[in-house]
Amino acid sequence: MLSFLRSRCVPGVEQVRGRSYSRTLRLPHGTGVVELTLPAPGEPPGVSAEFRLDVRTDLTAAIDTCRRLLDLAADPIRVDSTISADPALTASVRDLPGLRVPGAVNGPETLVRAMLGQQISVSGARTAAARLTVAADERIAVPTDGLTYLFPSSAAIAAIGPGAIAGPRRRAQAICDANAAIADGDLVIDGRDTAVLTEELIALPGIGPWTAAYVAMRALGDHDVLLVGDLVLRNGAAALGLPADAAGLILHAEAWRPFRSYAAMHLWRAAPARSPRRPRTATD
Repeated sequence: MLSFLRSRCVPGVEQVRGRSYSRTLRLPHGTGVVELTLPAPGEPPGVSAEFRLDVRTDLTAAIDTCRRLLDLAADPIRVDSTISADPALTASVRDLPGLRVPGAVNGPETLVRAMLGQQISVSGARTAAARLTVAADERIAVPTDGLTYLFPSSAAIAAIGPGAIAGPRRRAQAICDANAAIADGDLVIDGRDTAVLTEELIALPGIGPWTAAYVAMRALGDHDVLLVGDLVLRNGAAALGLPADAAGLILHAEAWRPFRSYAAMHLWRAAPARSPRRPRTATD
Protein backbone atom coordinates (compact mmCIF):
# COMPACT_ATOMS: atom_id res chain seq x y z
CA MET A 1 0.00 0.00 0.00
CA LEU A 2 2.73 2.47 0.97
CA SER A 3 4.76 1.61 -2.11
CA PHE A 4 1.74 2.16 -4.35
CA LEU A 5 0.92 5.52 -2.76
CA ARG A 6 4.57 6.67 -2.63
CA SER A 7 5.12 6.18 -6.35
CA ARG A 8 2.05 8.31 -7.12
CA CYS A 9 2.44 11.12 -4.58
CA VAL A 10 1.66 14.60 -5.92
CA PRO A 11 4.10 17.09 -4.29
CA GLY A 12 2.36 19.56 -2.05
CA VAL A 13 -0.77 17.38 -1.87
CA GLU A 14 0.57 14.15 -0.40
CA GLN A 15 3.76 12.48 0.79
CA VAL A 16 5.10 9.25 2.26
CA ARG A 17 7.72 9.28 4.99
CA GLY A 18 8.75 5.99 6.52
CA ARG A 19 5.54 4.14 7.26
CA SER A 20 3.37 7.26 7.25
CA TYR A 21 1.25 8.69 4.45
CA SER A 22 0.02 12.29 4.70
CA ARG A 23 -2.20 14.32 2.44
CA THR A 24 -4.61 17.24 2.22
CA LEU A 25 -8.33 16.53 2.15
CA ARG A 26 -11.31 18.33 0.68
CA LEU A 27 -14.17 17.69 3.13
CA PRO A 28 -17.90 18.58 3.29
CA HIS A 29 -17.46 21.70 5.47
CA GLY A 30 -13.82 22.65 4.97
CA THR A 31 -10.38 21.21 4.38
CA GLY A 32 -7.96 19.15 6.40
CA VAL A 33 -4.69 17.27 6.58
CA VAL A 34 -4.31 13.68 7.72
CA GLU A 35 -1.26 11.61 8.64
CA LEU A 36 -1.83 7.86 8.51
CA THR A 37 0.78 5.54 10.02
CA LEU A 38 0.70 1.88 9.13
CA PRO A 39 2.02 -0.76 11.53
CA ALA A 40 5.42 -2.26 10.90
CA PRO A 41 5.75 -6.04 10.50
CA GLY A 42 5.33 -7.66 13.89
CA GLU A 43 3.46 -4.71 15.41
CA PRO A 44 -0.19 -4.98 16.48
CA PRO A 45 -2.62 -4.38 13.59
CA GLY A 46 -4.27 -1.03 13.15
CA VAL A 47 -3.64 2.31 11.49
CA SER A 48 -3.07 5.41 13.59
CA ALA A 49 -4.46 8.67 12.25
CA GLU A 50 -3.81 12.29 13.14
CA PHE A 51 -6.17 14.88 11.67
CA ARG A 52 -5.92 18.65 11.40
CA LEU A 53 -9.34 19.90 10.34
CA ASP A 54 -10.80 23.32 9.63
CA VAL A 55 -14.14 22.13 11.02
CA ARG A 56 -14.45 19.47 13.74
CA THR A 57 -17.73 18.19 12.35
CA ASP A 58 -15.78 16.87 9.33
CA LEU A 59 -14.07 14.25 11.50
CA THR A 60 -16.44 11.40 10.64
CA ALA A 61 -16.22 12.17 6.92
CA ALA A 62 -12.42 12.34 7.15
CA ILE A 63 -12.23 8.96 8.91
CA ASP A 64 -14.54 7.34 6.35
CA THR A 65 -12.42 8.79 3.53
CA CYS A 66 -9.23 7.33 4.97
CA ARG A 67 -10.83 3.94 5.56
CA ARG A 68 -11.84 3.84 1.88
CA LEU A 69 -8.39 4.93 0.78
CA LEU A 70 -6.68 2.12 2.72
CA ASP A 71 -9.38 -0.50 2.00
CA LEU A 72 -9.83 -1.09 5.72
CA ALA A 73 -13.26 -2.71 5.29
CA ALA A 74 -11.71 -5.64 3.42
CA ASP A 75 -11.97 -9.23 4.67
CA PRO A 76 -8.40 -10.38 3.97
CA ILE A 77 -8.95 -13.93 5.23
CA ARG A 78 -11.82 -14.51 2.81
CA VAL A 79 -10.00 -12.75 -0.02
CA ASP A 80 -6.78 -14.69 0.43
CA SER A 81 -8.51 -18.05 0.77
CA THR A 82 -10.40 -17.44 -2.47
CA ILE A 83 -7.58 -16.30 -4.72
CA SER A 84 -4.86 -18.54 -3.22
CA ALA A 85 -6.90 -21.57 -4.26
CA ASP A 86 -5.39 -20.87 -7.69
CA PRO A 87 -1.96 -22.58 -7.60
CA ALA A 88 -0.52 -19.72 -9.68
CA LEU A 89 -1.27 -17.26 -6.86
CA THR A 90 -0.64 -19.46 -3.83
CA ALA A 91 2.97 -18.42 -3.34
CA SER A 92 2.28 -14.71 -3.89
CA VAL A 93 -0.53 -14.72 -1.32
CA ARG A 94 1.67 -16.61 1.13
CA ASP A 95 4.46 -14.04 0.66
CA LEU A 96 2.15 -11.04 1.03
CA PRO A 97 -0.98 -12.00 2.96
CA GLY A 98 -3.69 -9.42 3.40
CA LEU A 99 -2.72 -7.37 0.34
CA ARG A 100 -5.26 -4.55 -0.02
CA VAL A 101 -6.53 -2.61 -3.03
CA PRO A 102 -5.65 1.10 -2.74
CA GLY A 103 -8.80 3.19 -2.78
CA ALA A 104 -9.28 6.91 -3.31
CA VAL A 105 -10.28 10.04 -1.43
CA ASN A 106 -12.86 10.95 -4.07
CA GLY A 107 -13.98 9.99 -7.54
CA PRO A 108 -13.24 13.17 -9.50
CA GLU A 109 -9.60 13.19 -8.40
CA THR A 110 -9.25 9.53 -9.35
CA LEU A 111 -10.68 10.16 -12.81
CA VAL A 112 -8.32 13.08 -13.46
CA ARG A 113 -5.28 11.14 -12.32
CA ALA A 114 -6.28 8.13 -14.41
CA MET A 115 -6.72 10.28 -17.50
CA LEU A 116 -3.40 12.06 -16.92
CA GLY A 117 -1.74 8.65 -16.68
CA GLN A 118 -3.01 7.26 -19.97
CA GLN A 119 -0.13 5.80 -22.02
CA ILE A 120 2.63 7.37 -19.88
CA SER A 121 4.71 6.25 -16.93
CA VAL A 122 3.61 6.53 -13.31
CA SER A 123 6.27 9.19 -12.72
CA GLY A 124 5.12 11.09 -15.80
CA ALA A 125 1.54 11.05 -14.55
CA ARG A 126 2.69 12.31 -11.15
CA THR A 127 4.56 15.18 -12.79
CA ALA A 128 1.51 16.11 -14.87
CA ALA A 129 -0.69 16.06 -11.75
CA ALA A 130 1.81 18.26 -9.90
CA ARG A 131 1.81 20.84 -12.71
CA LEU A 132 -1.98 20.88 -12.79
CA THR A 133 -2.10 21.33 -9.01
CA VAL A 134 0.22 24.32 -9.13
CA ALA A 135 -1.74 25.85 -12.02
CA ALA A 136 -5.06 25.51 -10.15
CA ASP A 137 -3.41 27.00 -7.04
CA GLU A 138 -6.03 25.84 -4.52
CA ARG A 139 -4.10 26.16 -1.28
CA ILE A 140 -4.95 25.13 2.26
CA ALA A 141 -5.12 28.00 4.76
CA VAL A 142 -2.29 26.70 6.96
CA PRO A 143 0.50 24.73 5.21
CA THR A 144 1.41 21.63 7.20
CA ASP A 145 4.77 19.89 6.98
CA GLY A 146 5.25 20.56 3.26
CA LEU A 147 1.61 20.04 2.32
CA THR A 148 0.25 23.22 0.79
CA TYR A 149 -2.26 22.37 -1.95
CA LEU A 150 -5.56 20.62 -2.36
CA PHE A 151 -5.83 18.45 -5.43
CA PRO A 152 -7.62 20.68 -7.99
CA SER A 153 -11.41 20.71 -7.88
CA SER A 154 -13.39 19.90 -11.01
CA ALA A 155 -14.52 23.52 -11.24
CA ALA A 156 -10.92 24.75 -11.09
CA ILE A 157 -9.76 22.33 -13.78
CA ALA A 158 -12.61 23.30 -16.09
CA ALA A 159 -11.85 26.98 -15.51
CA ILE A 160 -8.10 26.93 -16.23
CA GLY A 161 -8.60 25.11 -19.52
CA PRO A 162 -6.53 22.59 -21.50
CA GLY A 163 -3.49 24.86 -21.83
CA ALA A 164 -2.51 24.16 -18.23
CA ILE A 165 -2.65 20.39 -18.65
CA ALA A 166 0.46 18.51 -19.76
CA GLY A 167 0.24 16.07 -22.63
CA PRO A 168 -1.63 15.89 -25.93
CA ARG A 169 -4.14 18.67 -26.51
CA ARG A 170 -6.94 16.20 -27.21
CA ARG A 171 -6.46 14.49 -23.86
CA ALA A 172 -6.22 17.83 -22.05
CA GLN A 173 -9.49 18.94 -23.60
CA ALA A 174 -11.12 15.64 -22.62
CA ILE A 175 -10.01 16.17 -19.02
CA CYS A 176 -11.48 19.69 -19.02
CA ASP A 177 -14.75 18.52 -20.57
CA ALA A 178 -15.17 15.68 -18.06
CA ASN A 179 -14.50 18.03 -15.16
CA ALA A 180 -16.90 20.62 -16.51
CA ALA A 181 -19.57 17.89 -16.54
CA ILE A 182 -18.72 16.99 -12.94
CA ALA A 183 -18.77 20.63 -11.83
CA ASP A 184 -22.16 21.13 -13.51
CA GLY A 185 -23.59 18.01 -11.87
CA ASP A 186 -24.05 16.19 -15.18
CA LEU A 187 -21.49 13.51 -14.24
CA VAL A 188 -21.30 11.93 -10.80
CA ILE A 189 -18.48 9.51 -9.93
CA ASP A 190 -18.83 8.52 -6.28
CA GLY A 191 -21.43 6.09 -5.05
CA ARG A 192 -22.34 4.76 -8.49
CA ASP A 193 -22.92 1.28 -9.86
CA THR A 194 -19.89 0.10 -11.82
CA ALA A 195 -21.78 -0.90 -14.95
CA VAL A 196 -23.77 2.33 -15.11
CA LEU A 197 -20.77 4.58 -14.46
CA THR A 198 -18.63 2.66 -16.94
CA GLU A 199 -21.21 3.20 -19.66
CA GLU A 200 -21.33 6.92 -18.92
CA LEU A 201 -17.55 7.30 -18.82
CA ILE A 202 -16.71 5.48 -22.03
CA ALA A 203 -19.34 7.57 -23.82
CA LEU A 204 -17.14 10.61 -23.14
CA PRO A 205 -14.26 11.55 -25.47
CA GLY A 206 -10.87 10.41 -24.24
CA ILE A 207 -12.10 7.76 -21.79
CA GLY A 208 -11.86 4.09 -22.65
CA PRO A 209 -12.38 0.77 -20.85
CA TRP A 210 -9.06 0.83 -18.94
CA THR A 211 -9.71 4.27 -17.43
CA ALA A 212 -13.32 3.41 -16.53
CA ALA A 213 -12.28 0.13 -14.90
CA TYR A 214 -9.46 1.81 -12.95
CA VAL A 215 -11.91 4.40 -11.61
CA ALA A 216 -14.35 1.65 -10.62
CA MET A 217 -11.66 -0.29 -8.79
CA ARG A 218 -10.25 2.65 -6.83
CA ALA A 219 -13.04 5.23 -6.49
CA LEU A 220 -16.04 2.89 -6.25
CA GLY A 221 -14.20 0.21 -4.29
CA ASP A 222 -15.28 -2.46 -6.76
CA HIS A 223 -13.26 -5.50 -5.71
CA ASP A 224 -14.08 -7.57 -8.78
CA VAL A 225 -12.39 -5.52 -11.48
CA LEU A 226 -9.77 -7.06 -13.76
CA LEU A 227 -7.82 -4.53 -15.84
CA VAL A 228 -7.03 -6.83 -18.74
CA GLY A 229 -6.10 -3.83 -20.88
CA ASP A 230 -3.13 -3.13 -18.62
CA LEU A 231 0.13 -4.42 -20.09
CA VAL A 232 1.87 -4.48 -16.70
CA LEU A 233 -0.85 -6.69 -15.27
CA ARG A 234 -0.62 -9.05 -18.26
CA ASN A 235 3.17 -9.16 -17.92
CA GLY A 236 2.68 -10.12 -14.27
CA ALA A 237 0.26 -12.83 -15.32
CA ALA A 238 2.85 -14.21 -17.72
CA ALA A 239 5.49 -14.17 -14.97
CA LEU A 240 3.19 -16.35 -12.84
CA GLY A 241 2.51 -18.77 -15.67
CA LEU A 242 -0.98 -17.45 -16.35
CA PRO A 243 -2.46 -16.54 -19.75
CA ALA A 244 -1.09 -13.20 -20.91
CA ASP A 245 -3.68 -12.56 -23.61
CA ALA A 246 -6.82 -10.70 -22.57
CA ALA A 247 -9.30 -13.43 -23.56
CA GLY A 248 -7.35 -16.19 -21.84
CA LEU A 249 -6.82 -14.16 -18.67
CA ILE A 250 -10.51 -13.22 -18.46
CA LEU A 251 -11.47 -16.88 -18.69
CA HIS A 252 -8.90 -17.99 -16.10
CA ALA A 253 -9.86 -15.16 -13.72
CA GLU A 254 -13.40 -16.46 -13.29
CA ALA A 255 -12.02 -18.56 -10.45
CA TRP A 256 -10.99 -15.38 -8.59
CA ARG A 257 -14.49 -13.90 -8.39
CA PRO A 258 -15.61 -11.86 -6.52
CA PHE A 259 -12.07 -10.66 -5.72
CA ARG A 260 -10.40 -10.14 -9.08
CA SER A 261 -9.15 -6.68 -8.00
CA TYR A 262 -7.09 -8.29 -5.24
CA ALA A 263 -5.71 -10.87 -7.65
CA ALA A 264 -4.77 -7.97 -9.94
CA MET A 265 -2.63 -6.48 -7.16
CA HIS A 266 -0.66 -9.72 -7.02
CA LEU A 267 -0.25 -9.74 -10.81
CA TRP A 268 1.05 -6.15 -10.76
CA ARG A 269 3.48 -7.09 -8.02
CA ALA A 270 4.76 -10.04 -10.07
CA ALA A 271 5.42 -7.99 -13.20
CA PRO A 272 9.07 -7.57 -14.23
CA ALA A 273 10.52 -4.28 -12.99
CA ARG A 274 11.08 -2.94 -16.50
CA SER A 275 7.51 -3.51 -17.69
CA PRO A 276 5.83 -0.53 -19.36
CA ARG A 277 3.75 1.26 -16.76
CA ARG A 278 0.59 2.05 -18.67
CA PRO A 279 -1.60 0.32 -21.27
CA ARG A 280 -1.30 1.53 -24.83
CA THR A 281 -4.66 1.13 -26.50
CA ALA A 282 -6.57 3.09 -29.07
CA THR A 283 -9.52 3.66 -26.74
CA ASP A 284 -7.46 5.04 -23.88
